Amino acid sequence: MGNSYAGQLRTTRFEEVLHNSIEASLRSNTVVPRPVFSQLYLETEQLLAQNGRPENDDEDDEDGSESNSPPIPYQMKPPPEGCCTTDGFCQAGRDLRLSSLALDPLDVPPGFMLIGVKSPSLSETLLVCAVDRRFLPDERGRNALLGFSGNCVGCGEKGFSYFTEFSNHINLKLTTQPKKQKHLKYHLYRNNQGVLVKGAPICWRGHDGRMRQIGSSLSEGPMTSDEQHPNLASHTPGSYAGPHANAGPPKKRHKGWSPESSANNLPESSVKTPPSSSALSSSSAVTNGTRLETAALLSSSQGSSPLSPAGLSVTVPDQLLNTCRLQPVIFKGHGHLPQLTGNVSEVLVSSLLQSCYLSSQTLPRVYQHYGPSPIQPLSTEMQILLTVYYLVQLGPDQVPLIEDLEQIFMRSWRESHLSEIRQFQQAQTPASQGRHYGIEIASTLPGLPQPFSLPPHSQQPVTPNQLPWLAQLAASSCGESVVVLGEHVGSLAQGLQKTFCRLMEGQLENTSYVVIIVTGLGQETQSCVVVTGKHQCRALAESMFSPSDGLKEIDHQLSTGVAQELIHLCNTLGQEGDMDFLLDSAIVDSNEPSPFSSSQESAEDTILKDKLSAKDSHARCSKDSPSPKQSSSNPKDVCAEYSVEWREIRPIQLAVARKLLSHVCAIADSSTQNLDLGSFDRVSFLILVPPSEVTFQQTVLHLWNSGVLRELGSLDLECVSERDAERYVVKMDQSAHARIDSLIQEAHTNTYTLYILVHDHAHWDVASCSDSGSGLVDRLLNSRQVRDAPNILILHVTSFPFALQTQSTRISPYNEVHWPSSFSNDVDLYHERMRYFGVSELLESTRSGSSLPLMRYDSSFESMASALEERFPTLHSAVIRTMVLIQHYCVALMAASGRVGGSHNLHKHTSVETLEIVQSLLTAAQQCPAYHGHMVLLRIPSLALATWAHRRLSRVRGQLGLEESFEIILGNPNQALIIGQTFTDQIKKWLKVQDDDWLPRTYLELEALPCILILSGAEPLGESLPRSLKYCDLRVISCSYLQRTTLEQELGLAAYLVRAESRSPNIPGPGSDLLESDAEKLSSTDNEEEEGPENGDSPLSSSQQLQSCPDSGALNPSPSQSTTSLSVQKGTLDPKESPSQSQSLPYPTPQHQSQTPVQPYSQAQPSSQLHPQPQIQSQNHLSSQTNSQPQMQTSHPQPLPPVPPAHSRRQHSKSNSSGSLSPQASSPHTSCSWARGASRPPSVLLPSALYDIITTSDGSGLPRCTSFLPHMSVAWASSFRPLLSKMMTCTEQSLYYRQWTVPRSNHMDSSNRAEGRNDNFHPRRLLLSGPPQVGKTGAYLHFLGILSRMLIRLMEVDIYDEEDINCSAQVEGVQYHPSNAPWPKPDIMRTMPFDCTIHDPKYDDISNVYCPGFKPSAEGILVRQEDVYLRRRTSRIKLSKYGAYNTYHHCEQCHQYLGFNPRYQMYESTLHAFTFTNLLLGEEIQLYFIIPKSKEHYFSFSQPGGQLESMRLPLTSDWSPDCIKSPIFTPTTGRHEHGLFNLYHAMDGASHLHILVVKEYEMAVYKKYWPNHIMLVLPTVFNGAGIGAAHFLIKELSYHNLELERSRQLEGGGPACDVWPFIILADDSCVMWNAVDLDAHNGPVEHAVSLKQVLQHMEACPDLAHYSLCGIRKWSSHGLAGTKQTEPFSRGHLHDFLLLNVDRSQSIQYDKERFTCHDVDFTLRVNSAGLLVCRFNRFSVMKKQVAIGGYRTFIIKTKVTDVPTSVGPSQYVCAPDSKHLLLATPAQLLLEKYLQHTSQKLFPLSTRNYSQPVLSVDCYLNLGPEVTVCFVSSRPQSVNISTTGLQFSGLLLCFADSFVTPRFLKQFTFLKGATLCVISADRSSLRQTVSRLELEEEWRFRLSDEFQTANLKEDRPLFFLTGKHI
Repeated sequence: MGNSYAGQLRTTRFEEVLHNSIEASLRSNTVVPRPVFSQLYLETEQLLAQNGRPENDDEDDEDGSESNSPPIPYQMKPPPEGCCTTDGFCQAGRDLRLSSLALDPLDVPPGFMLIGVKSPSLSETLLVCAVDRRFLPDERGRNALLGFSGNCVGCGEKGFSYFTEFSNHINLKLTTQPKKQKHLKYHLYRNNQGVLVKGAPICWRGHDGRMRQIGSSLSEGPMTSDEQHPNLASHTPGSYAGPHANAGPPKKRHKGWSPESSANNLPESSVKTPPSSSALSSSSAVTNGTRLETAALLSSSQGSSPLSPAGLSVTVPDQLLNTCRLQPVIFKGHGHLPQLTGNVSEVLVSSLLQSCYLSSQTLPRVYQHYGPSPIQPLSTEMQILLTVYYLVQLGPDQVPLIEDLEQIFMRSWRESHLSEIRQFQQAQTPASQGRHYGIEIASTLPGLPQPFSLPPHSQQPVTPNQLPWLAQLAASSCGESVVVLGEHVGSLAQGLQKTFCRLMEGQLENTSYVVIIVTGLGQETQSCVVVTGKHQCRALAESMFSPSDGLKEIDHQLSTGVAQELIHLCNTLGQEGDMDFLLDSAIVDSNEPSPFSSSQESAEDTILKDKLSAKDSHARCSKDSPSPKQSSSNPKDVCAEYSVEWREIRPIQLAVARKLLSHVCAIADSSTQNLDLGSFDRVSFLILVPPSEVTFQQTVLHLWNSGVLRELGSLDLECVSERDAERYVVKMDQSAHARIDSLIQEAHTNTYTLYILVHDHAHWDVASCSDSGSGLVDRLLNSRQVRDAPNILILHVTSFPFALQTQSTRISPYNEVHWPSSFSNDVDLYHERMRYFGVSELLESTRSGSSLPLMRYDSSFESMASALEERFPTLHSAVIRTMVLIQHYCVALMAASGRVGGSHNLHKHTSVETLEIVQSLLTAAQQCPAYHGHMVLLRIPSLALATWAHRRLSRVRGQLGLEESFEIILGNPNQALIIGQTFTDQIKKWLKVQDDDWLPRTYLELEALPCILILSGAEPLGESLPRSLKYCDLRVISCSYLQRTTLEQELGLAAYLVRAESRSPNIPGPGSDLLESDAEKLSSTDNEEEEGPENGDSPLSSSQQLQSCPDSGALNPSPSQSTTSLSVQKGTLDPKESPSQSQSLPYPTPQHQSQTPVQPYSQAQPSSQLHPQPQIQSQNHLSSQTNSQPQMQTSHPQPLPPVPPAHSRRQHSKSNSSGSLSPQASSPHTSCSWARGASRPPSVLLPSALYDIITTSDGSGLPRCTSFLPHMSVAWASSFRPLLSKMMTCTEQSLYYRQWTVPRSNHMDSSNRAEGRNDNFHPRRLLLSGPPQVGKTGAYLHFLGILSRMLIRLMEVDIYDEEDINCSAQVEGVQYHPSNAPWPKPDIMRTMPFDCTIHDPKYDDISNVYCPGFKPSAEGILVRQEDVYLRRRTSRIKLSKYGAYNTYHHCEQCHQYLGFNPRYQMYESTLHAFTFTNLLLGEEIQLYFIIPKSKEHYFSFSQPGGQLESMRLPLTSDWSPDCIKSPIFTPTTGRHEHGLFNLYHAMDGASHLHILVVKEYEMAVYKKYWPNHIMLVLPTVFNGAGIGAAHFLIKELSYHNLELERSRQLEGGGPACDVWPFIILADDSCVMWNAVDLDAHNGPVEHAVSLKQVLQHMEACPDLAHYSLCGIRKWSSHGLAGTKQTEPFSRGHLHDFLLLNVDRSQSIQYDKERFTCHDVDFTLRVNSAGLLVCRFNRFSVMKKQVAIGGYRTFIIKTKVTDVPTSVGPSQYVCAPDSKHLLLATPAQLLLEKYLQHTSQKLFPLSTRNYSQPVLSVDCYLNLGPEVTVCFVSSRPQSVNISTTGLQFSGLLLCFADSFVTPRFLKQFTFLKGATLCVISADRSSLRQTVSRLELEEEWRFRLSDEFQTANLKEDRPLFFLTGKHI
């Protein structure tokens, strides 16, 4: 049977060996690793073997030399052709013999050693090689890594990772398997002469001996270069050694081997894994945790089960439970379990193991179909063998975890098929790997090389014949803990019958597991496991209940009275007598005041009563005699440190709210059109909470205090009280149906309201509605009405989102919002005053080396509960543990009160942890003038047990007279909070509540109330706890349901917000070495075992018991506020003092110690800086712990100057509880205990089983509980999954669960699976996840507020709202048209004077145009900056339904308009060239049109798809109510996103032709954002041009197109003059249009109208053809003020929105060179030409403030760097031919900017001189706001103002043409010294102009007065000349 001795099993736990083997394999870069079992059995020979042979005998026997089998022959690989095969030489022909290399210098890499190799053919010399020292043993023969790494010193070849390969290279010519242990023999070193000589032999016979085979099935393969033995002391954090360390089977040669021989020499932390408590946390769990196969089902169904072979049955013996005191659990394995008959009610059957086997054998599909030979799963025999090894490794108190076994299966399978898996994954493409998120690949094969061609490793399978022997061999290492029945067992029935017989005979008293294996020829291997350990059977039996069934079982046991014997036993206190008797004899002083009593007494009376009561009660502690409450008006009763902070919103909550808002906006901005935010004008919401009254009231409280209801405005005008806010919060019970149905109806009716359904605590109910009576959330939130409503958005909020993150989830991963970390590298990212302390920080506190962990367990309680569990096997463990715990609390109350005779002996009937809790509770209120205390949370899931506990504690409290010292509250989720009136009054006083009827409704309102809160319910339902929570007692929570959600939500009760400012940056955090709780901890421990002296600390005696106030030593915000007792101030501890000042020692010796100040939490020092107190050795047994008799302090200490108390040295114990000195406070009111506790998280007490699980890390470094099943309602998608990684973010964890978990059939998302995986996300569903108690409620409430504000803001735009300028002195009394005239009359319009004055406020920084009769205001003209238009006055106006929109607007109506027409594909458009000749340009102009397919009907082509001929124009006679005749041209630049080009709503659906005029370089981006708009692309030469060029080309193109259309009309036989000649020039920021309602009752009122209405009204004007230019007003909130606006029509300047007659204005062109004021210049020239200009004052246009892009955005760049520069306007010009900074800016722009900013120097006489303006001929140029310009035209028959008697202060001639003559200029009069400025395109034309106009006759010029713009010659600079009038 192979090797007859199979090596000793390593004592490291099995899964660690597996993990380390795989880890070493993955680190290897060249080889395939061996099977893991070759590492599990290692030879442990001593330095001298049993037969006495020397350690380094050269004649070492081969592997298998003591076996009955012959040696396995070895066939050496033939050497390559042509290589050297001479002995002593390598294959490269280099000499390796030591004799030859003794004097040669050899290159030895760092970390390598020279080793002598023994060659079989060269006995006289050694061969020299270099070997990595890591693969060699030390002098004791240990610590050698498995594998090999060596170099050839002859030829220098490196990197040999196989010793086999290396032996071939150096020509060892072996006939047996190459072994490095056999052939690497000696160390080599150089002696004093530098000669290389043989040194000490290599010690290969230590603990890490050479490998032995385990039969033929576990043959050894090639070693990996990095394989190593696991470090036995470093891979099992938190574990401990004990008498049950399993050491493995002995070798046959070691006759005297015992388990202690190898176990005792290992470190303590290397043997055991912490105990687990249940196997239900596996994906194999069935039926949602309900009891899998109960005895009733067995008796009723197994008889007819087709799975059971006929005739095979097993009789369960009678009285099995009474005899064995346990209920065996049978795990089905392989094969059919026989039928059970007889007493089947006392046996449980589970299919968990069977499901695990099946799951581990179901390979992923990708492996099943890979390659010619599919990868095989683990065999049945290997699964059974692995199971046995796993059971062997379990400790006596550990319960098997199926998930652990499943991971072991996976690791073994991965290693045995590593090469095949690697080859498969290499063949995959990166895309396919990404589809699986890369987790499995990364977790199995990091760093493997790409070129890898070695053959797959072959492993011989375990045969059925070998299996029983191997299993028994493995089980032999653990004594009787695991028994294997494999030999002489013919069937499972026979094995079970033997097991039951042994149980009844008591032979399995020390056995926890019986493994039955049936093998035989011709039949499949069968197996099952019978659990016979008492602790394991109980845990497994209870885990088979679902949580609800478990609670029902507890209720049944309490109601039937089966627990009465236990209750009676708990009431018995041994020699002290019955507890009830002691309570009846309690001495209670009825006159004694309490902190919350209403009586008021003097301090003298109180002291007198204290003395009397102290005598009467023998030894009553002064801390139980609180001083009376003074008058409420006494300022001393007010605690200045008290504050309630749960009403505040924190910065991180604001950040999360904004993050939620951004996700909502992302949904709206996506192309899916699932949310149209632009269509909503208000927000409504409904918050759904679990059916907990406290959670309901708590959410209402947060909602009312958040101000959200007030922010929502009219929605909540009727919401005037906190009770009214309850309408917006709904408990998810049956009453929620009506409220949600009502919301659905409202949403259907109010389509402009966005409804937010906030599902808080979303993980609570994920059941499917298909189950009867459950699935309320599924029925309501996943209904089709909610899903399809476009205005309902669902926000799930939870701390545990795992149940909502499955393969069938309804929530998109892009819609998840995770709570951010507030600290990064100890940097406060959000400037928080609070630091979150959650589960991870609690775990961190358990790893701090010297401080008291905040999370711990109570070993005294655990030992008592375990003893009673064995005594009462039928009682549920929750009943036993709860009753023991309540007894501890009752006894602690009796002992701490000092009111029971003999109370000094009571402490041995409780635990130190419980005593500390009770003492701290009773004394905390003494230390605050306002009697603030703290809360103790007692978590009892069963409501029946919680009710019993509440009754019991209340009765004990009453008998002790402590009714007014603290409150006991029953937290029933189904009932409102019930608080005594005395405590209610005190809370009202603290919170300053004036309402007489006010009652506390939430736990948050119990801030600082001393109380015990008994929180019941199967799970917490989102109740928030106050900051005064100091102890979180979870000792009786269930250990049966090991899911991540279940565990973390229980621990989440202790989550806390710590004041961040209370810690200094150099301290890691709340889990640091010094905690306030250290000073508060009692100095005794409740351990039976102390830590060994190897930790450096001698443990304190367990008899050192303190009865001091735990809070008295608490750390204060200031050290000076702390006072100590008299003896501590003296610096010595007198033995006569009370135990609160000195330790009760077996030998009372005074302790002299140096005093160390107690520092605040933020100033705590490392423990190494503390002065340790002397260490005291004492007895280590329970009697010394329980016999110390505390003394009671009866006198008040004298007031002395305060001295800070001393720190004591912390001591640790098995239970992780420790003690320190807690000096008694000098007075009850030294400082507020509540305030001190606010900077310290609560302490957490756990069951030991859970503590061990939670504090253990898995292979990835995460807590072990994170690898558990995330929720009971989900299952693992595959056993072939990786573990979570420690480096994963929340998003990556979500993706992990989305890939590896599937919903069970009872999960609400299971129905979502059939809809397909890719498209099953609900588009309007968000998930907010964050840790418990972190502030998620405040975050989502703030989100609702800012969402509402954003919707209002989305419906609003910033409109320029400015009063007209330059209208103060112009008042006209003539009314030309009636105020209600619909259209202007041309004859009347000609009689109206043209108003040359500019009134548009955007032009308040330009030169005014002189107008006779206008009187400017006396106010000075303010000079504005360049970017002033960004800061102009605006008003926020709500968009009307006729607004124009930018690209961010999406709605269903706009789909077709924006290019989502189903008839056309998106972006389907064509580019058309259009060429025409312009006389002014003197050349052909080629433009490009981008025309979408859907808009081609607006154009005419030579043929379909042919040459573009013209743009179709309607006829003047045409009219349609749904059509606009005038084409709309919108020039735009830089506003592809923000330009308001969506005119669908503005046009009210009317058909219109809209053309965007864009520059060539912006064509692509505009086309991308506006695919369905027609684009006119300007020529390349206009890329740098201004708005004048765009308008010039639009006008010239339109006139040319008009001529083409007229020709086409003539060809068609129609009149040519009938073609519509008007176009619209619209700015890209026009957003809304208004009309004046003259019929309003209160005078003229403006109201919003559509652009369609405005244009159709103007186009319908009967005499419109008479007008060359029409426009409308600029809107202003002051627009209707003044008499001027009563005139419906006026003549003046027009801006922004123009109706241009291209036919009538054909002779007037826009100046194509202009950048600024082009519209002012154009209007003045149109008017001077005698053409009619009309403004329709009835209409106004609103312009939106768009700060991005536009033609007013100018950037001045230098020619050298081409970057924006800060060159001043004076440098925009220079002298010709001078060396000057040249600019890369158009010359015209430089000139315009220069004239605007320097005109005061250029025209000094014109500054602020309105009556003597500058004469500007034929053009208007801006000379700055302080200079007035008088425009005149030189054209014949032009209309100019009268200049008679007017003197001009300057003359501006810009590009003067032939119409400007000397005669024309001589008619104007100029002041002496007036300035002349002549502008020309070059110096030649400049001189010609001066000469032609005879300017030198009246003007004086100088050579220095000639300038040019600062441009290069190729950029065509402009030149100008200045002169002075003579």
